[in-house]
Amino acid sequence: MNNEILLDKYLDYLKFEKKLSLNTINSYGDNIKVFLTFLNNKKLVDVSSTEIRFFLEEEYKKSSKTKAHYITVLNNFYNFLIRENLTKKNPLENIKLPKIEKKLPEFLTIEEVDKLLDFPLNNAYDYRNKTMLELLYATGIRVSELINLKISDIDFDSDFIRIVGKGSKERIVPFNDISKKYLLLYLTDYRNILLKNKTSEYLFINNLSLKISRQGFFKILKELCIKQGIKKNVSPHTLRHSFATHLLNNGADLRIIQELLGHSDLATTQIYTEVLNEKLKNDYENAHPRAKKED
Repeated sequence: MNNEILLDKYLDYLKFEKKLSLNTINSYGDNIKVFLTFLNNKKLVDVSSTEIRFFLEEEYKKSSKTKAHYITVLNNFYNFLIRENLTKKNPLENIKLPKIEKKLPEFLTIEEVDKLLDFPLNNAYDYRNKTMLELLYATGIRVSELINLKISDIDFDSDFIRIVGKGSKERIVPFNDISKKYLLLYLTDYRNILLKNKTSEYLFINNLSLKISRQGFFKILKELCIKQGIKKNVSPHTLRHSFATHLLNNGADLRIIQELLGHSDLATTQIYTEVLNEKLKNDYENAHPRAKKED
């Protein structure tokens, strides 16, 4: 069985049995295709640990995080092939994950969020952008969840949105009065302008009257940061980190934040306690008269 057929079988497994998102499946597929290109027609079942190490060390002299990602993807792929009796060995079984320096998530201060969201509204695109950003900060949802929102997912009576997250898991997330105000404005007065007499079940529409893309949203955010004078390197995930950090700073329970973010493991959410601890430490060292280190 050739490499391409084995890959197709694995991607079908991720789609139909694991029920992973299309973005995740495509990402894993792209990673494995890079590896297949490196193999240069050599069969997957004949690959040795030495060749795997060469792939990681020589072909991808990047960050430890990148190497760890490839190890994880290829390890899961080979384990699938073993379970399906398509190969007998996993060449990654003795390859350890590299140590990865834990990097605290980048977030905006409340003042920076206010600055970012306070931009002039002159047309339908501005109101759409304002609504997307207010909703993203109000709920902490992922950008993939934002762009896939449908009008039917919004409950204006209870002020909740229904989210289908990673692994097709559903959760209910509340939104606040400000985001509700702009949602109603956008839906009532501006969305039909973007639709141009077309129809769509999706909430946020681009200039072609289609569902807005991740790349489209990222471009909007980058341009707004420049216009609003935000100096930090802001991504859509930065607003998610800001949402969680601000909730925790203001006394929200960590398990509630976990539920809102859609984390399956509390340990994933606990990174935000480290952000808080780091801030407390910095504030202490800057404010306490005897906290300064002596020369």
